Amino acid sequence: MTSQLNELRRLASTAQNRQTETGIPRVAMVQGKIPEHALSAVYEPMINLILRGGKSMTVGESTLHYDPATYFVMTVDLPAVGAVHAASDGSPYLAVALTLDADILGRLLDDLPDSVPTGVASRPTAAFSVATVTPELMDAWVRMLGLMERPADIAALAPVYEREILYRVLQGPHGQLLRDIATPDSALARVRKAIQWIREHYSAPLRTGALARLAAMSESAFHRHFKAATALSPLQYQKQLRLMQARHLLTARGASVTAAAMEVGYESATQFSREYARAFGLPPSQDASRLLAAFRAPSA
Repeated sequence: MTSQLNELRRLASTAQNRQTETGIPRVAMVQGKIPEHALSAVYEPMINLILRGGKSMTVGESTLHYDPATYFVMTVDLPAVGAVHAASDGSPYLAVALTLDADILGRLLDDLPDSVPTGVASRPTAAFSVATVTPELMDAWVRMLGLMERPADIAALAPVYEREILYRVLQGPHGQLLRDIATPDSALARVRKAIQWIREHYSAPLRTGALARLAAMSESAFHRHFKAATALSPLQYQKQLRLMQARHLLTARGASVTAAAMEVGYESATQFSREYARAFGLPPSQDASRLLAAFRAPSA
């Protein structure tokens, strides 16, 4: 797969150190050193392929590591802390990602015969995982990124190559994971409804019973499925959203600690500062100053 990987690196060589659009729907790329606060975020459902260097993703107490020999799949919106690493020879980190669309997945599944394998039989315990990349999957990615050099072909061929990438992932250990998000009544699809509510109302009081009813589950079943999918309880999930949004307010908008705490739903600035320091290692004002200083410092 060395030639495929080298071709993907060539095609993605114009990526910047932020999400860089490719002109292909739902496909983006990134390269180089990424600001720490940009890696602490809510990640959308995606297939992420590392082309150079490595990355770790921490969700709750679970941390996954992956590199060009593997790829990462996430099927729900998750607050996570990422870290990227250059290659052993010092070459900058480089990756591409495909944002998952449940409707496209559903149409693909409708077109597949029942005999086509879609992953392992056992259900995944989480909505995020890492698997070994295959030559077939790499081939599909080469065709997809090759459209950057033939933009006139994007409208006709990008949907075909997207289906091929999804099909190759469906054939691997993430197959059931993808199938679940495209099945409206699956436990994962119902947990996603609750996640969407929390994302839209993260500053409001959270009532687990109401979320369970939204997901059409008992409270105990809802809590079990939510924790299995996200590695977080609903309250922990909401807290992560609040703290990450507050970090954004402190760094991007220059908000005061008290203003950030109130805007994301905290009633006590003291409690906010305590939980923020527990999550990010420093009190809010010190963390924001450190992040801004690191972001403004010239690259080595």
